Amino acid sequence: MNIRFEQVMPFPLSSIKHGEESIWGNKVRFDSGEKVIINARSGKGKSTFTMTTLGLRHDYSGNVFYNDNDIRNMSYEDWTDIRQTKISAVFQDLQLFPKLTVRENLNLKNNLSPIYNEEELRSLLNELGIADKWDQECGILSMGQQQRVAIIRALAQPFEWILLDEPFSHLDEENTQKCLEMIHQRCDEQKAGFILTTLGDDHGTDYDREQKL
Repeated sequence: MNIRFEQVMPFPLSSIKHGEESIWGNKVRFDSGEKVIINARSGKGKSTFTMTTLGLRHDYSGNVFYNDNDIRNMSYEDWTDIRQTKISAVFQDLQLFPKLTVRENLNLKNNLSPIYNEEELRSLLNELGIADKWDQECGILSMGQQQRVAIIRALAQPFEWILLDEPFSHLDEENTQKCLEMIHQRCDEQKAGFILTTLGDDHGTDYDREQKL
């Protein structure tokens, strides 16, 4: 699935000057399977980009297309299928359920389109050093621990794209690299692409190109 932005300009960002290389106000295409870094300082719309691409924000001019389909014309049924099988996300605010345990948060997602069994989910947690948090409520975990849970949750579904909105902001370099390795492996398994937003650090990961906001 290709993603295409045609002269998209979020209303809250319309008074800010955007360069010719910016996604905003220009024509930009993300081809299936690409690995893309979006590098931008605070306030340039990284989270807005993620939410707009996912169809969760509508306050913009221009058009966003999945292949040749304008996302504004998609039905609830279309979005249900897309969010279960085509596109996944790690949100900047993570959107975990704080009163549910790590196990419950992961299984809520995984049970929609079963990818892993519980032993495999626990193995992924172990790889990221948080296997002992299985039965703890997410709300009492540190932000770094919550980010790792959110990353595993996003991987626990089929997808052609995964959107990662500053997913490592509370992680040290060792855990960041472990998460990146897991993301790359899952993308390669599914021949999927990722779009990773960052404040400037590419974390030494392999990617095809960089975009600006």
